Amino acid sequence: MIIGLGSDICDIRRIEATLARYGARFTARVFTPGEQAKADRRAARAATYARRFAAKEACAKALGTGLRQGVYWRDMEVVNLPSGQPTMRLSNGAARRLAAITPPGMAARIDLTMTDEPPYAQAIVVISAVPSA
Repeated sequence: MIIGLGSDICDIRRIEATLARYGARFTARVFTPGEQAKADRRAARAATYARRFAAKEACAKALGTGLRQGVYWRDMEVVNLPSGQPTMRLSNGAARRLAAITPPGMAARIDLTMTDEPPYAQAIVVISAVPSA
């Protein structure tokens, strides 16, 4: 059963301008060290950050809180499964919110898709409750 759905679109040019103006101050505030390392290795650095920014916004919407009620940027991290498929790893306030919306006897599964078509990046997050193993 779907317990949360969120989507977001981000202008890559906006992220480019923010990176140019604030640099590490911006990336350290919004992205985890793992996300920063991945983005900083890429030629399309701004697009990589923009996709992850959109994913965090979409995840916050799927949690039903937005970036408030104890859910912060770095509580949501875009990671890849061994298959390469992206997903979200939640910690702190985001993990507590996920636990609160997950029905008893169920486990939460987070599906994420990200794409970009410059100048835009988009992400969709679906949070499902599946029977616990």
